[in-house]
Amino acid sequence: MAATTRITVTLSTEQVTELKKLTDNISGYVAEAVARQIRHQLVAEELRQYEEQHGAFTEEELAAAHARIFGSSGPGGGAAVA
Repeated sequence: MAATTRITVTLSTEQVTELKKLTDNISGYVAEAVARQIRHQLVAEELRQYEEQHGAFTEEELAAAHARIFGSSGPGGGAAVA
């Protein structure tokens, strides 16, 4: 198990109320949210550095990445997003 450090985090009463509806393990829930945010920021930084070195992604590259991540959505192949 990874080493842990106990900290204090201040949240609004409303946030705590909603968290308690979602989970019995608020610490675990918050830790996962923090990990997800860190991953998001690291990926964003990697993409920024890549574009700085190689130029902006083309529409074709973005479409290929989207298809690879979410699957191809040819005719009738995907649900509409509302």
